[in-house]
Amino acid sequence: MGHPHELSPEDIEQVLASVDIPSCSAVVQEAMLEAQRDDPDLRKLARLIAADAGLLAKVLKMANSPLFSASKPTSNVLSALERLGTRNIHCIVMTAALKATMQLGNPYTEAFWTRTVLLAQAAGLLARQHSGVALDAAYLYALFHDVGQPLMAQRYPEYSQVLINCREVKQLQIDAETDYFPCTHPVVGALLIRNWGLPALIGKAIRYHHEPELYKLPESTLPAGALTLIAIVQITERLLLDYYAEPDQEVGDGHFAAAQVHLGMTETDLDAFQEELQQKLLSA
Repeated sequence: MGHPHELSPEDIEQVLASVDIPSCSAVVQEAMLEAQRDDPDLRKLARLIAADAGLLAKVLKMANSPLFSASKPTSNVLSALERLGTRNIHCIVMTAALKATMQLGNPYTEAFWTRTVLLAQAAGLLARQHSGVALDAAYLYALFHDVGQPLMAQRYPEYSQVLINCREVKQLQIDAETDYFPCTHPVVGALLIRNWGLPALIGKAIRYHHEPELYKLPESTLPAGALTLIAIVQITERLLLDYYAEPDQEVGDGHFAAAQVHLGMTETDLDAFQEELQQKLLSA
């Protein structure tokens, strides 16, 4: 018998009856599959990316950014891919795909997107400090872990007001969702991940990241690699909230303390990472 909190047929039916799950474009899906191969064909990947003007612009912008500084800028997609490497390409493709699903233009979604991209970049910084954690996996999990929130906001006009109310009474967002809506953002997000064909490990991390007994779940339910992704993002998210003097409606004190233990981070480590965030991301 599966764990009672796995994505059950009932969960799926409930989400599909409540929230529209966007599909991933064919071009992006094909590019994603090619980028995930052990030995991707860069020429094929270049042709796929060149076929999508928005995706091409993002790849060239990243390749010519200070992070990948070279002797001169490139406008050639194949040269850009060689400069970036396939792991970074995968992250760019998925960022573009996710952004395309969002109805940008309203304050809630715009703020969500800005916050999420910053969190994904910050999670990548912390992942570098922990051996065995792939930077791209941390980035993608951070990018997608709360994707159910804007999808729910698109479906329920009262969603943003419910979040404002729970902020005023210092209630965690997941508890407010459970009280007011037929589904929650971890279930919605896990279903999107499954439908888009992203790694199951990321889907599991999304599905379980708000479970009360998160750090006590068995390996058969939540693999250690998924739990580490969750811990990295919970630490990063809490520090970003502290930096902006925002209340924590996402992580909670219990999960933050458990994440710190899981990653073996002392208070000195947290202070050092906070300083790194400020130097590399927050002061830019």
